[in-house]
Amino acid sequence: MKSAGAGKLRPTTIPTIMDVVPVPEQRPSSVDQYELLSRLTVSLAIGLLVGLERGWHSRDEEDHQRAAGFRTFALSGLLGGIAGALSLQTGGLVLGLVFLGYVAAFVAFHWLEATADHDYSATSVVAGMVTFLLGSMAVLGDLRIAIACAVAAAILLALQEPIHRWVASLTWQEIRAVLILAAMSFLLLPFLPHRPIDPWGTVNPYEIWLLAILIAGISFGGYVAVRALGDRYGVIMTAMTGGLASSTVTTLTFARLGQEHPGSARLLSAGILIAGVVMVARVGVVAVALNRALLTALAAPLAVAAVVLALGGAMLLSGVLASDSERETPQLRIDNPLALGSALKVAAFIAAVMLAAQLLQWWFGSLGVLIVAAISGIADVDAVTISMARLTADTASVETASRAILIAVAVNTAAKAAMAGWVGGWRIGMGVGGVSAAALAGAAGAVAWQAT
Repeated sequence: MKSAGAGKLRPTTIPTIMDVVPVPEQRPSSVDQYELLSRLTVSLAIGLLVGLERGWHSRDEEDHQRAAGFRTFALSGLLGGIAGALSLQTGGLVLGLVFLGYVAAFVAFHWLEATADHDYSATSVVAGMVTFLLGSMAVLGDLRIAIACAVAAAILLALQEPIHRWVASLTWQEIRAVLILAAMSFLLLPFLPHRPIDPWGTVNPYEIWLLAILIAGISFGGYVAVRALGDRYGVIMTAMTGGLASSTVTTLTFARLGQEHPGSARLLSAGILIAGVVMVARVGVVAVALNRALLTALAAPLAVAAVVLALGGAMLLSGVLASDSERETPQLRIDNPLALGSALKVAAFIAAVMLAAQLLQWWFGSLGVLIVAAISGIADVDAVTISMARLTADTASVETASRAILIAVAVNTAAKAAMAGWVGGWRIGMGVGGVSAAALAGAAGAVAWQAT
């Protein structure tokens, strides 16, 4: 008797490597031979990729004088793929046993080589283990992940000497900064509540700390760039990266250098203006990224201010390059910008501004928000920008938020010009103050033009 479905045609499907369905009283069905061959080819390619780097690294050694070279690593990847293919039919125990035997043989030969050459590095052993496992992964798992890991491993092996030189050049303060940033990102952040914790629904610890991490990371990236490029382009690079981190701090730093190096007043003034350009651009990008509705109101004023500041800085720089009297380049002494105390201050300041803006908006309406923006802009614009952009339509209109951001930028620009003149002297004050005044006038004109 035929079964109910005997006369029906079943749709044909192409089995994949992982679609191994047991049949009663039989071993698992065989996989598609073409797919298996393709995956084994990838396993061999992974071994060839790693072996190319390892073979080039040991190119000066004679044949039969090294434990593993190009061919050995290529065969290691293929061996991992073959072991993975066998494990589909016989189970994972075979893969484990083959891997243990491979590691034992590789370690034994590498130990003999290390004893003869007095080179006890374990890099080749670990590279061999990684090659074998990635070869198995190419057969049993996701091909894209296996290939990506192989490329990453080859890059790390190829950059051995540059990485060693870079690590040797690090100071303890820089290592500590990296550890602090990692702890902030991966240890503390996941445990913070991802919801508002205040009665007014404003302060979200997770979002505030994430923003503090981003600011700290940008600051540290700028510090690394300045240290890598050296003093020759230190002023300009510090201005650009300082504008990403804190244009106010950059202004005070350059103004203080202006007291010590009066002959570099024009160069340092240009640096302060460049930091201001980056600050204005950063404000626009952050605000629009958090709230696209602010683009129309902020684009024209911020663009005009940035263009005027950039032209002023370019004119001062061109004068420095053309003049023979300002060849002195100040020696920069820039502290590591990433510290736990600084990150805590940034997070606390952002939270305070967000909460104050929310409360004053409830009590005094739009006027309260503008007052907070003006006061906060003296020291920093990030907190105002972030808090205003994060406010929803129920708490503040787009017009109020954009005005608050523009007020903060204007107050901050004027405050930095005053700081530059007070700390750095009249030369820096005149250069920075004149261009800043022109930038503010241009931004005000753009706002008036939009209102018409």
